[in-house]
Amino acid sequence: MELEVLKKKLSTFKGGAAGRIRGVSDDLLLEVLAVWETWSGTSKSFYTNIGISAKGMASMLGKAKRLKREGAVMPFSEVLVDGVTNTINSSTVVCDIEVQDQNKVIRFGKVDLLIEYLKKAA
Repeated sequence: MELEVLKKKLSTFKGGAAGRIRGVSDDLLLEVLAVWETWSGTSKSFYTNIGISAKGMASMLGKAKRLKREGAVMPFSEVLVDGVTNTINSSTVVCDIEVQDQNKVIRFGKVDLLIEYLKKAA
């Protein structure tokens, strides 16, 4: 996940005059932890790029690690479907489509992937 996307997601939880981030959802905490675990730069560059103080970052990572220890998992994971390619051409229009199926939300990046899924599900 790009840091800009993560920064925008976190900005929805900013409040008050000081702009502190409060009440971050568990799903977003797990996303922050996943990005943090794959980050290869310095810690300072990470939290400054997403617009969080060092104390705020430590608090969020602590909560996320606790959630992970308790067995929480990230809600979305990519599933590859046999016979369907997930390549994106520059001329292809990319969109996000969500389908709720048996208490799961499935996201499709392209309309073609949704059509293939629906053909196989029928």
